Amino acid sequence: MATTGGAGRPEKRKAITRAATTVFGREGYVRASMDAIAAEAGVSKRTVYNHFADKETLFLSVALQNSAELAERIRELMAKYLDRVVDLRRDLTDFAVERANAVLSAGEHGALGRAIRAEVANIPADVLEAWLEAGPVASQRDLAQYFAALTGRGLLAVEDGELAAEQFTLLTFHGVAERSFWGALPVAAEEVERIAAAGVDAFLRIHGGPGEGRPAG
Repeated sequence: MATTGGAGRPEKRKAITRAATTVFGREGYVRASMDAIAAEAGVSKRTVYNHFADKETLFLSVALQNSAELAERIRELMAKYLDRVVDLRRDLTDFAVERANAVLSAGEHGALGRAIRAEVANIPADVLEAWLEAGPVASQRDLAQYFAALTGRGLLAVEDGELAAEQFTLLTFHGVAERSFWGALPVAAEEVERIAAAGVDAFLRIHGGPGEGRPAG
């Protein structure tokens, strides 16, 4: 993969990456052009190439930035709800709701993620792998660590943290993601809450600890 160029002023670079996020999210990877990104940024195409060697390098840069920013937001939510659990079911549900809302309200960040998913066969393999590692994979790894800690406290009974994190995401998040087409359409708050709560109950039936971990019934 071509390396990122180092020339040019930081404010120009920021304008280019903002414009690229908009254009890639709107047009997708294949259709987006460096001309369109330059026009969106209000700079010349030569200026874009002063900062980024080619379209793949620019796309990788904005994809990693957007993925890492969303992963950091989700990491903050994990810390908020899972660092000091008082009511396991409520805290897991609140985390699931806020994580879903963070993705649904991601704006241009979400549009870029939708473009990647829609064009996955056209995205360079190394770019796709790096995007996944910076965002979705990192979030799942963080969640697995929290589940291991909760198992240590006797609140969960998890043997494989990464598998449990994947199951939790499938049960509490993917229903919302699919209904919203990954943030393109709104989903009622009540529906987000319902999916999250039902998913948490199912998760706790599988992985609840011997005491307060398992829901009644």
